[in-house]
Amino acid sequence: MSEPSRNQSRAFFGRRKGHKLRPRQALLIETLLPSLAIDLSAPTPADLRSLFSAPVTDITLEIGFGGGESLIAQARELPGAGFIGVEPFVNGMAKALAAIESQNLRNVRLHFDDAANLIEWLPQGCLARVDLIHPDPWPKRRHWKRRFVQDDMVAQLAHILRSGGEFRFVTDVADYAAWTLLRLLRSEAFAWTAQSAHDWREPWPGFTRTRYHAKAAREQRASCFLVFRKK
Repeated sequence: MSEPSRNQSRAFFGRRKGHKLRPRQALLIETLLPSLAIDLSAPTPADLRSLFSAPVTDITLEIGFGGGESLIAQARELPGAGFIGVEPFVNGMAKALAAIESQNLRNVRLHFDDAANLIEWLPQGCLARVDLIHPDPWPKRRHWKRRFVQDDMVAQLAHILRSGGEFRFVTDVADYAAWTLLRLLRSEAFAWTAQSAHDWREPWPGFTRTRYHAKAAREQRASCFLVFRKK
């Protein structure tokens, strides 16, 4: 497989800010975020574990963590693992920062921008897992090019995942599930781990039910859980 470009950039689509932040949230954006944000202007470290203030082993990337429910739950339950969270939406970032501070989590680093910029910066084979949970489906055909899962992005995910690492994807939009499955199946770098329908109909062990996931369930929109392993 050819190496993915490490210098490509793409436009960011979507909102960056919603309701006004509370004073404490705004303060965390100004004071705590700079100490946790990954500096992409710095050289890529040979060992990504050096980014964390606490000793960590495996490192997971969550793309678009929303309110941070899954990111924070995993970081709390697995203090010996490192977690990188990406969220360009300021209100979601503020919620995550509040949880990180209140729980004194030392195994989380953050990227307050488009995930593509971070992925281009990361070294080869540095991650044990990448999670993409309920991403924006961009349902209109003319917007499909804005979907995060594209052939070139699949190649870049393969670049940053170690052998045996996993890409985990959840959506309640059947079209986006089919779209993602097609692109991962035609990649020579990944294998779909499902052995039966149960594997994609039910959450993987330890899955954190986010508020969006709960909303989809209330509105009777079934979610699809896809797990792919890097060969």
